Amino acid sequence: MKSIVMMGVAGCGKSSAGHMLAQTLKLPLIEGDEFHPQSNQEKMRQGLPLTDEDRVDWLNTLGMSLAQQPAGAVLTCSSLKLAYRERLRSFVPGLCFVFLDIDPATALQRVTARAGEHLFPPSLVTSQFAALESPVGEPGVLQVDATQSLLQLTPVITDWLNSTHPKENT
Repeated sequence: MKSIVMMGVAGCGKSSAGHMLAQTLKLPLIEGDEFHPQSNQEKMRQGLPLTDEDRVDWLNTLGMSLAQQPAGAVLTCSSLKLAYRERLRSFVPGLCFVFLDIDPATALQRVTARAGEHLFPPSLVTSQFAALESPVGEPGVLQVDATQSLLQLTPVITDWLNSTHPKENT
């Protein structure tokens, strides 16, 4: 089984979809937000977007965590830029990405609804879309509509994984 990154902007459903996919595939879930250093968490709480420099050690830690799961894992990580995805791929060749595509209004609505329960404030949603470099067209990427229910998304993702890596998933 390959490792899979559930990616997209804040509010797209990475954690929820990642949890369900990990359960379905019987793989460990690596929740990317849990690996942010205290300095990154503090910046986000203050409504300051993270810089590329802020993300380097975090992405390295996530990549090493994935590499330590030879049977595969599901990682939740925004992976907004090609450089971030390439850094993760450098740890796990053939890494698959599921791009949970969502519009700005719906993302803002979802992030606002969870305000107080999550370290990411609604004020940063716009910066996520500004930073996003679409992964569509990159190898090993599936784009899905993040407004679909988890019950709709999970079989689409598992079917794609089975068609992409049939020998590994039998």
